Amino acid sequence: MAAPAAVLLPFPRPSVDDGVSVLPGLYVPEASQWLSTSSGRIASDGYSWMQAVHWVAGSGLYKPRRHRSHGPRAFGPTTVFIAQLLSELSPCRPGIEYLMRRTGLTKRAVQNHLQILRETGLLAYIVKGTRQRGGPSLASEFALMLPPAFDAALGIRTAGEGTERRMTGIAEAGRELMAQLAAKAARKVRRPRLTTSSRTVTKGARKGAAEASVTAVSAGSCCTPMGDGADGSSTAGATPIPSESKLASGKRESSTPKESKAKAGGRRTLNRVGRRFQLARELTQELDWLRGCAIARIAWVARNVADAGWTVTDVRAWLHLRGEAARVRRGSGLLAVLLSNAVTVLDTPAKRAEAVARWRAAQEAARRDRIQQVRAQRERFEGDWQAPTSRAVTRQVAQAMAYVHEAANGGRHEGQAPVADNRCEDVGLADPQIDQMRAQAWGELMRGVTDLIDLAVDSMGRDAAEQLYGTDLMRRARQLASAARSSHMTITHR
Repeated sequence: MAAPAAVLLPFPRPSVDDGVSVLPGLYVPEASQWLSTSSGRIASDGYSWMQAVHWVAGSGLYKPRRHRSHGPRAFGPTTVFIAQLLSELSPCRPGIEYLMRRTGLTKRAVQNHLQILRETGLLAYIVKGTRQRGGPSLASEFALMLPPAFDAALGIRTAGEGTERRMTGIAEAGRELMAQLAAKAARKVRRPRLTTSSRTVTKGARKGAAEASVTAVSAGSCCTPMGDGADGSSTAGATPIPSESKLASGKRESSTPKESKAKAGGRRTLNRVGRRFQLARELTQELDWLRGCAIARIAWVARNVADAGWTVTDVRAWLHLRGEAARVRRGSGLLAVLLSNAVTVLDTPAKRAEAVARWRAAQEAARRDRIQQVRAQRERFEGDWQAPTSRAVTRQVAQAMAYVHEAANGGRHEGQAPVADNRCEDVGLADPQIDQMRAQAWGELMRGVTDLIDLAVDSMGRDAAEQLYGTDLMRRARQLASAARSSHMTITHR
């Protein structure tokens, strides 16, 4: 009888399914945070790296307060969000300003979260950023790393040496956890709210809230799942169905958002600072001597009257009472001086209304005076009156017009009838009447008008007019008349 053939069985390979003891803490010293000194392995892509990020966030092995007393207390949702931003970069060379703009954090907070990722072995320096004198700062370049604790916890088998190791298999006990991490890594993490938590919350409650927020944000269905490892459940089953009481009338409530009642007429109610800037803007538009001034400075100068409820009309009425300067060198300084005691003097709405009424009356009187001046000028230049040809008559007309001008200006012959005189030489040059006529002629000459001198020349002759008004005044009148006839000069009245 032949002996039974020996059965050759393969030598059992040592199994790693029994679980590997995990280190009580996860921390990488600063000397091992470089790619050349790191004990981890480089992630093949950002998706695989985000699986390790979610594992570190949910494991609770990393506690930053063991190593320093400031900064974040745990590996929270903000760190996961920053890691998601880093996984989208190739090469991973993020600038601090870029992360500050995407996260809304301060520079110090961004640096703290990057330090957390390095201390957990998820990041390693390839090139550390530097600052050059006179030039821009250079950003650091990182390598996305998978820490050894992640491979040990999930039973991942690797092949190769150093940081170039690659995954060749995984234990049965770690497959379920790997599927959960894949589902979390496939979903986009939303930007967490920047809220200030109370200091009275216990450490355990804070830690549980942080872990719950990471799981809830990553496991939610806020975005379309990516890849085949995502959860295949549909979000249509979570759509709420209206109750029968709301559909009994056959009408469904409109989903259009109602307009907010807080904004009357769609305009925002201004606060105290807004009223200051509004008054400053109106003042720079109404007052010519405030044109070009900074609105912020005018708002600061007029802050007292703006807080008291003054309008631009009230301010203009007060400036009319105080008196405005003809020449202004610094508009904001003059406004500060004029408004120094405005709130104290016009402390009631009734006083402000009375000041406004006076200002409007003065404006109306000035408008009527301008109308009368325009009418008189038109009647004078566009009328049908012609100068007389007789020298005696023109002399009497000139004398009568001189008396009329003097009486209109409140001279000493006001209310007196003119006296006919056929000779101008009888009146001495030292007579106050002659001085007043010369002053009036000088005033009209300054405004570009030479009617009195022309009338005297036409009526009395050039020699008598020069004896009456003086050589200098006659010379200036002739220069002005010749300039007015030139096509290269235009003379207007102000």
